[in-house]
Amino acid sequence: MEVTLVHDWLNQMGGAEAVLENLVQMYPRAPIYTSIYWRDEMPPAYLGWDIRPLWLNHAPRIYERHQQYFALYPAAWASLNLSRYDVVLSNKSGFCHGVHTRRKQKTALHICYCLAPTRYVWTFDDYARSEGMSASVRLALKPLIALLRRWDFQAAQKVDHFIAISTEIQNRIQRYYQRDSVLIYPPVDIRRYAPQPEIGDYYLIVSRLIPYKRIDLAIEAFNRLGWPLVIAGSGRDAARLEKLAKPNVQFLGRVPDADLPDLMARCKAFIFPGREDFGITPVEAEASGRPVIAFGAGGALDTVIDGATGVLFEAQTVESIIAAIQRLNTLKFDSAVIRAHAENFSTETFRQKLTAFVEEKYADFVKREA
Repeated sequence: MEVTLVHDWLNQMGGAEAVLENLVQMYPRAPIYTSIYWRDEMPPAYLGWDIRPLWLNHAPRIYERHQQYFALYPAAWASLNLSRYDVVLSNKSGFCHGVHTRRKQKTALHICYCLAPTRYVWTFDDYARSEGMSASVRLALKPLIALLRRWDFQAAQKVDHFIAISTEIQNRIQRYYQRDSVLIYPPVDIRRYAPQPEIGDYYLIVSRLIPYKRIDLAIEAFNRLGWPLVIAGSGRDAARLEKLAKPNVQFLGRVPDADLPDLMARCKAFIFPGREDFGITPVEAEASGRPVIAFGAGGALDTVIDGATGVLFEAQTVESIIAAIQRLNTLKFDSAVIRAHAENFSTETFRQKLTAFVEEKYADFVKREA
């Protein structure tokens, strides 16, 4: 079975790249097709991979401003035919599911591991507001968004099987693409994390500092409470957030990976105020035995059990976060129970389930094509 991997873009690190790294370990001989590849900014280990960027890789300053080229991604992916492989496994949050997998003499099985239906297309208004786009720019882009939605829907119909990373994404795949999907949670390396006997008095956020993460709400909540909040991470929203914060809020910047487990294990609770398609950091906190205070939407509904592994709040408001923090302090949590829940999202579980799914669907595909 000859497999190839497809990934939207390689210019920054995030949850999508964590999934890709696992896919590469599962299929080490598979070439990786991607729209762009910023060699200097990606981990050195990637230099040993067979990465094949598309023609879009040559666009001016695309590495730093890849979102400004979103209208060109469909054409770039549509120009790529991967029918010579047996299985195409796409790791998709953008447009990479639009590759061709059929020729007259050869057809590849296309399995899409869907991180999210294309966010810029299906939730454009929310995305535009979070990025600070003016009303006039949003209005001017509406016809283009309508065209991209049609393309995105049609591309989704050519995928053989969808896998969703959360219940939220399952629902969106059905809503936007009218396709069924199976649920396989993304891999979290929980082996790095373990409960510790001594807990500090600080609450913790580990995140990229960008607008849709809604870290501003958490800062405002802790400004009012006066309790210690530690924020680890960097991003383009850092300066604004630092101006917003009072002295009880501490910014650590980007924390080395080696330091994260201890930081996680000693926090009083982990704060997760944004809406994510899945959200790896809450699972890492749970693997450390720490409860999570999360907005009750998106992937948090899969990863956080209200009252058992943390507290969910209903609205993205300062008042709702404060109420959740205060409620958490009235509850007792068992670090062993929280850690056991995190096992459901382990790397080993992901690999076992995905391998079994790919092998089953490929066997069915071979029988059908014979």
